[in-house]
Amino acid sequence: MQSYIKILLLLFIFFFKISVTYSAENVAFIDMEFIIKNSNMGKLVLNKIKNKNNENLEKLKQRESELKKKEDSIKSKKNILSKKELDKEIIELNKLLNKLREEKNTMVTDINSVKETEFNNFYKEVNPIIQSYMEENNIEILLDRKNIFIGKSNSNITENILKILNK
Repeated sequence: MQSYIKILLLLFIFFFKISVTYSAENVAFIDMEFIIKNSNMGKLVLNKIKNKNNENLEKLKQRESELKKKEDSIKSKKNILSKKELDKEIIELNKLLNKLREEKNTMVTDINSVKETEFNNFYKEVNPIIQSYMEENNIEILLDRKNIFIGKSNSNITENILKILNK
């Protein structure tokens, strides 16, 4: 019985031996949100998205104010109109409200597709620049800062990439 325990203990130590490995790979991290917000190209992308969103908001505000006026008009005619005519105008108002909701959903879909397209184009332009920087500085792995808990400040290449992008 003791021999079995010794063999198990020996196997346990053999298979679960703790070994320390050191990596020779150069790892760095970058804050892409900072790059987007502070680079000239990123600012253009954000402005384009913001302008499209503002256009949509203006259209929606205008349509909502028109519908509000129509609703107020119906309320003011409430005592004057017959029940049938009042119901007819309320149904028409509800149709316009549904149409507004559909437009709103379409605008949200459009702004999301614009965001996706613009950010994809941004990353297509930035990726080769980052790749060449990685090759010049022998960086094997590049991580996004939001996925890093803590790291040495000299591993953060955000400022260097930002300078290159703004040139």
